[in-house]
Amino acid sequence: MDSVSTSDLDAYAARIRACRYCRDLPEPMRLPQEPRPVLRVSTSARLVLAGQAPGTRVNNTGIPYNDPSGDRLRAWMNVTRETFYDESRFAIVPMGFCFPGLNAAKADLPPRRECRVLWHDALFALMPQVACVVAIGRYAQDYHLTRAGYAVPKGALLADIVGDWESHARLTPRIIALPHPSWRNNAWITRNPWFEKNVLPLLRAEVAKALA
Repeated sequence: MDSVSTSDLDAYAARIRACRYCRDLPEPMRLPQEPRPVLRVSTSARLVLAGQAPGTRVNNTGIPYNDPSGDRLRAWMNVTRETFYDESRFAIVPMGFCFPGLNAAKADLPPRRECRVLWHDALFALMPQVACVVAIGRYAQDYHLTRAGYAVPKGALLADIVGDWESHARLTPRIIALPHPSWRNNAWITRNPWFEKNVLPLLRAEVAKALA
């Protein structure tokens, strides 16, 4: 049975990596560059990192979180690079699989909604073994909390969502909501000392449990 499940997931992941849906849309809805979907999945990974969408660096290299933000995220989770990039133990599934392009201010656009609509529900149905989802950013948090049966309050701020860590830890799978590990969020972390006091210990415990 495991080999059949693995085959099904591999085939589905191959379809995602070959997707050109957004690139083939008419202007102005078209993806502004050639698609390069980024995801790392397996039928054995019990931990999923769910972020927003690849940035320019990931689009160029195909390696997610290979930067100072990734180093900080790994420190938050207390995992090594070797473990982080081991697909058999650690899945990485952004809400948008491709780099969405830049806005007029040269900032990354939000993840394309087409990825969620076309791919996400069936993808996670093929990974029922997932025990914990680390959700970074509002798009990932809304999707995974809703999928786990938790209604995100309308108008909730990042501090409201991350701060409800006790409720999220009781969900199946467990959801750990995080701010982005960018150093630009230092001020947010300073304003919310409960994050390092309460959320990071829970995060490390749930990650260790899922990886055990």
